[in-house]
Amino acid sequence: MKYLFLIIFFIASFIKAQVIVNKTDSNMLEKKQKDTLVIDSGTKDSLKIFKPTINDYQYQTQFSEKKIFDTAMTFNKTFIFSQYNNRDNFGRVQFANIGSGFNPLSYEVNAEQNLSLLPTNKSYGILGINDIKYYDVKTPTATFIYHTAMKNGAALQSTYTQNIGKRFNFALDYMGLRSQGFYRNSLSANNNTLFSGHYTSKSGDYELFAHYLHQNVNNQENGGIVNDDLFQSGDSEFRNRDRALVNLASSSSQYSYRRYYLSHQFTPFNAEKFPFRIRHTIFNQGNKYYYNQGSLEPYWYASEAEIVNGFPLATKKYSNNFSNTFSLVFDNERFKLDAGLRYQMLKFGVNQITLPALEIPSEMKENRLGAVGNLQVKLFDKFQVNSFLEISKGNQFGDYLKTINNIKFEPIKDYFVNAKVNFQSSYPSFNYLANASAYNNFNYFLSDAKNQSVTEIGGNVNLKWFQTQLFANYFRIDNYTYFDAAAMPRQSANSLNISQIGGDATFSYGKFHLNTRLQFQNALTNKELLPMPSFIGRANFFFQSKAFKNAAEIQAGLKVYYFSKFATREYFPILNEYILPSADSFLIGGQPIADLYVNMKVKRMFFFIEGQQIGTVVSPNKSYAFPHYPVYDFRLNIGILWYLFN
Repeated sequence: MKYLFLIIFFIASFIKAQVIVNKTDSNMLEKKQKDTLVIDSGTKDSLKIFKPTINDYQYQTQFSEKKIFDTAMTFNKTFIFSQYNNRDNFGRVQFANIGSGFNPLSYEVNAEQNLSLLPTNKSYGILGINDIKYYDVKTPTATFIYHTAMKNGAALQSTYTQNIGKRFNFALDYMGLRSQGFYRNSLSANNNTLFSGHYTSKSGDYELFAHYLHQNVNNQENGGIVNDDLFQSGDSEFRNRDRALVNLASSSSQYSYRRYYLSHQFTPFNAEKFPFRIRHTIFNQGNKYYYNQGSLEPYWYASEAEIVNGFPLATKKYSNNFSNTFSLVFDNERFKLDAGLRYQMLKFGVNQITLPALEIPSEMKENRLGAVGNLQVKLFDKFQVNSFLEISKGNQFGDYLKTINNIKFEPIKDYFVNAKVNFQSSYPSFNYLANASAYNNFNYFLSDAKNQSVTEIGGNVNLKWFQTQLFANYFRIDNYTYFDAAAMPRQSANSLNISQIGGDATFSYGKFHLNTRLQFQNALTNKELLPMPSFIGRANFFFQSKAFKNAAEIQAGLKVYYFSKFATREYFPILNEYILPSADSFLIGGQPIADLYVNMKVKRMFFFIEGQQIGTVVSPNKSYAFPHYPVYDFRLNIGILWYLFN
């Protein structure tokens, strides 16, 4: 790794050295392209060097509009950069250790699980294709995001990017997380490695986006605490969490996610007369999931008959998706349409196992043909339509259909309406299809799986008053796929219908502010298949002001997070999924989680300092993420975000 940093340092030094150029080189610069370096053409024997502004530092996702780095001190950052995955995790509750996942309190669709192997509890930091950022910066730029860990360890994400010339940019991003946790056998060790590049030709007729991504989400699995009564009573001997007995002694799970990606487009004719482009996208993505044990865990079996003789303790699943797409793109200022053909080669495999009553194929694979299309329409800067369609046919993994339709319009100035109608029909996530385990009770093969269909209708209204946003969503899920209390995959015969309604608003008086977010939700049918709290709420009361003669900006406040009591699903470590509650399950929720914080911005460095779960300082912690898995106790959480524009 040290050689990689030496190479980066050498390149950065070389590029920086090119800033000093001879004045006779001025006639070689393109006058049409603006730059932060302006060279006098001989009138004066000197260089004029203009200091870059924040507008010179931009990023984008592929084939989208560029955005400027956001270096403002806004209240929503306290919900993002205080979290190890750098996302607002409203609607989730975290395990007692960072990097260990969440309990999802409301229904959400994760497109990364379509036609792939992705255990739900490993999905919260995974970067999809449309999450990858490509940069355009005038000078070498670095970003650091740091988080404290539980007990021992830390989390650090570092990004380095620079332009080579005006048309090529590369970026290197690495995230490393290691957190011991306060309970036994709860170590988290996650890391991401990302290389990305973006190139545009001098004429603008050719553009390329490429990246390589490798993510690991590794965790020790302790099976939860043994004695919940001692935890809930606040027993003094239990306050040292490392003394608490846990159910598993030598188990761990590992998930690996790797992708090679290239997408490029070419404009063969004059773009002003014939706005057509040819686009080609190719990628290969491999997912692997391992469940490892040092020895057989008595927690998982009651008799020798429940053990598969000769089966290895470590188990493995994997999936692979090779995709190749050719598209034609029609693009002008108001109307954009691209449509193309896609070829896919899919694989899914598990440990090879021989059982007397169950036959599990070691590998399933197929070749698929399909079509994809995107439509964007902009009218009068007041109305915008975005539609996406993908369809493919297959025998092994069924037909696939996905469409996303969004409409955004501004009926009155500064009042925006966003509406959506989405639908997808897809084979269940591959983790539901098969599992091979040393424990006979957890081997299954869903041979007659049907497509799970999800219809989503909803939207939001943004009002000028109090920065208010009101939202409503409705989901209808046919052939809903879930794990029952015995960790066996099932599909419901009747549809599951879910409603969500809520809003977000910020009230201000001088330098004092109150931001609230509320969500009411309900499973209208088949409630027992997806238990959820009827109410999720969050309030953030804070003070914000300039300080130290405007050299810094400070936020200080109190955040409270709450969800109502409900009979939650349970966490099942072997699959890293959630199963329906068992006989020894119990209700969770009804306990507010409060954090006191002081945030500060100095130039382009942000400090996020929180005293989390402050209520546990005066009374015992009784909050759970899942039955037998408590929420973290009081801790000092520190997050740092630092932009370095050289």
